[in-house]
Amino acid sequence: MTFFFRPMVFTAMTFGLATAAVAQDASSAVATGDAAAAAETPAVPAMTPDQYLNNPEYMLNLDLSTGGRVVIQLYPHVAPNHVERVKQLARAGFYDGVKFHRVIDGFMAQTGDPTATGQGGSQLPDLKAEFNAVPHLRGTVSMARAQSEDSANSQFFIMFQPRFSLDRRYTVFGRVVSGMQYVDAIQKGEPPEVMSRMVQVSVAADNKPMPPAAMLTEAQPAASADVTIDELNAPIAQ
Repeated sequence: MTFFFRPMVFTAMTFGLATAAVAQDASSAVATGDAAAAAETPAVPAMTPDQYLNNPEYMLNLDLSTGGRVVIQLYPHVAPNHVERVKQLARAGFYDGVKFHRVIDGFMAQTGDPTATGQGGSQLPDLKAEFNAVPHLRGTVSMARAQSEDSANSQFFIMFQPRFSLDRRYTVFGRVVSGMQYVDAIQKGEPPEVMSRMVQVSVAADNKPMPPAAMLTEAQPAASADVTIDELNAPIAQ
């Protein structure tokens, strides 16, 4: 599953991994959402920030092979169906061991495909888009899709840096609130030479302990051999 976007130049923005930033995202989305965006969201009981912020039922834990736990605040107020899908797959163990198959430095890290090809997904039906007003900032978690707006299934991506051209084109369903350093450490490439992976994904309410530290240490890509002075001075082979 591949994004369709135009390359653009942007500057890095400092991101404080704190609940205050998440609350600001949430209130901003509600304040700026228009009637068209609201119409795209299924009729579900309205949720206020105090009902989901820091509520373990709406927190997702990603234990990464890069060394630690990433905590994601889910956004059921803007993407209820996508949040429920990710929670369902996490509780089924679908994401455990799944690799980051497409990681673009300065852009995003994509995962959620058990085949690690970008073409796979779950056996569940694709989701109807829940585009919303939450922006794609550093740490934003959004659902990947094919060209069809209603083709999101299981793949998602985490933003390294802001990319506002994705706003209202991909469904944002959460944001990293701690452990962003482990996202930054994900191996880069399309695909990476050595793929980082999600060792375990769980809903915080289920109180799953982190895997052993040995499982959170991944192999590093082989370093290229240094060119010696003798090789530089050697004649070019005919």
